[in-house]
Parts: sequence; C-alpha cells; structure tokens
Amino acid sequence: MNARGEGPPRRGALRRVVLISGMSGAGKTTAIKALEDLGYEVVDNLPLTLIGGLVRRDEGEPAGNRPLAVCADVRTREFDVEHFERYVAPLLNRADLDTTLLFLDSDDEVLRRRFTETRRRHPLAADRPVADGIRLERERLAWARRRADLVVDTSGLTLPDLKRLLAGHFAISSEIRLGVQVVSFAYRNGLPPEADLVFDVRFLANPHYDAALQAGSGLDAPVAAFVERDSAFAPFFATLTGMLTSLLPGYEREGKSYLTIAVGCTGGRHRSVFVAARLAEVLRAAGWRVALRHRDLERSAPGRN
Repeated sequence: MNARGEGPPRRGALRRVVLISGMSGAGKTTAIKALEDLGYEVVDNLPLTLIGGLVRRDEGEPAGNRPLAVCADVRTREFDVEHFERYVAPLLNRADLDTTLLFLDSDDEVLRRRFTETRRRHPLAADRPVADGIRLERERLAWARRRADLVVDTSGLTLPDLKRLLAGHFAISSEIRLGVQVVSFAYRNGLPPEADLVFDVRFLANPHYDAALQAGSGLDAPVAAFVERDSAFAPFFATLTGMLTSLLPGYEREGKSYLTIAVGCTGGRHRSVFVAARLAEVLRAAGWRVALRHRDLERSAPGRN
C-alpha cells in the first residue's frame, strides 16, 4: 500500500524507495541490514532536506533504478512533520517511484527491557530513566507513525522473523509473487499486530480436555486426528481454503507484496497450530510462497488451549 492509499504498481517497473523510521530499540538496525542484503542502497540518519536530492542523484545513470532505503528518526536533525511535508511528501506522489513509509514499533516494556539487557543508552534519556526517553520519543514520533504505510510491531518477533517479514514486503525480483505468512497464535496473548486476515478456530473440539493429548501440540499426529474428527472441521477448512484461493490472486493483482493470515485459539498450542500448518501446506501446494510461524507454541506450557 503506498502513501496515496492505493495498491502499489508492480515492482520492477518503478524505483522502490523505503523510508524507515520508528522507535529506538524496535529493530531499525536489523531492518537496514536486511534491506541492504536484499540489494537496496541504504543510508542511515539522513536529514529530510537531503532525501529528495539523494533520490535525484543518480537518475538517468545505469544504477539509477537501484532500490533505496533511507532511515530517519529522532537522531536526525529537523525530523518533524513540517520538514517531512516540505521535502519528503512530494516523493510520495511521483509516478516513477514506489515509495513506502515503514515504521517499526514495540511495546514500551519490550523496548525498556531491550535497552536494559544491552546496556545501551536511550538517545533521548541521557541521564534519565529509559522509560522517560521512550515516552518522549513516542510523543515526538506520533506523526510519523500516523503517516506510515506499514507499521510493524516487533514486540513478539525474533530477528529472523523480522528479516523474513521485511523480505516478504520488500524483496526485489523480476518475477513477483505475493508472499504469504501463516501464523498461529493464542488469543490470551493478543492478536498478531501484523495480521491482515484473522480466523478464530476456538469453535473446534479442544484437545486440552483429553488428558492423553494435553501435553502434545497441533504438530503431533494424535492431536491433528482429534481436531480433524470434529464434524465442523472439514466444512470450515474447505470454506477457508476456497475463500483464500479466490482472494489471494486479487491481492496479488492489486500489488500487495505480503499477506499475513493469522489463526487463533485460546492457548496457541493445539487447534490453531494444526489449522495453520494444514493451511500453509495447502497454499504451498497451490504454488504460493508461504512462511509458517507458530507465535505462541514455545511459550504455551501444557494447559488450557
């Protein structure tokens, strides 16, 4: 989705520009490195007044269509909405650019813990508690988050998860195919913030109440067989796969590069894991590029699911 609210034109025809911002500790360094690995020219901490000139610098040159990633945040001089509207907003309406504003965020407590564990100083905290710096930074960046085309909450993502997600959104290829991530989750731990489509499978029979299955997961054959025996499963799964089979080509035609499908149950251990794994298998067999992630499986001790 570009800044005009439209699906972006097909990649390859336009020069891709990714403007990265976000909270300190939310993964911007990882994002920069990931995009560089994907083939982007990367510039960190660039004043907004210079971004337009950077984009124009090599136009008409052989490397002028190389994708560009620029990071700007509270470290950057004159990083405010006025300078953004004057120097960056015009780039969003250029017909020869496919520009995405990416904002990386995390829960305040996660950010605080990351700074504490790494013993880094928050750029706005100086001699004050980290929490003060986080609060001030969130206030200063509120406009950038509202302006973003894509907000990625990294609170529950590992570094490999974040790299895979960014590759799904921003990979460069002459043959573009929609990337799909299927993620299982526990409702008691909250919805995955990156989810585009969410399906609730708490109506299916619960293996938790079978003592022989309670310690297992949806990846185990006995648990899978238990869920499949529920008379509600087959019609639900046929409807789900039929709907997605018709929807995915439409998302791809509209230029969406990455779609996250979330499947949830109470504890994220049995039903959602089984359905997500089966769904990923079906979509791969249909030719889609699919990543599978079980967000809460490792932290879901055997218990209510």
